Amino acid sequence: MTKITIVAFDGTRFELDAQPGSTVMENAVRNSVPGIDAECGGACACATCHVYVDDAWTAAVGGPAPMEEDMLDFAADVRPNSRLSCQIKVTPELDGLVVSVPERQG
Repeated sequence: MTKITIVAFDGTRFELDAQPGSTVMENAVRNSVPGIDAECGGACACATCHVYVDDAWTAAVGGPAPMEEDMLDFAADVRPNSRLSCQIKVTPELDGLVVSVPERQG
């Protein structure tokens, strides 16, 4: 299992054991992390699973693909470290990953 931490907007930390091959969004939904709405179910067709990748992890996670960049246009308060959590695949290399949920989704 890969350990990931999702920090809710209120500062609550959700430390999760994530199965490699799953997405950060799937793990957030499965563990009822507030603020991750995931209205499209992970199809990269909305921006309701927007997260900020911790600066220490941006290089390891990588940047968004063009389709994800287009969807981020609909997210609120987009930053350079913004990603859609449905597009972040959990891998053993991401063990320790930390992402934060914005105040509101787009």
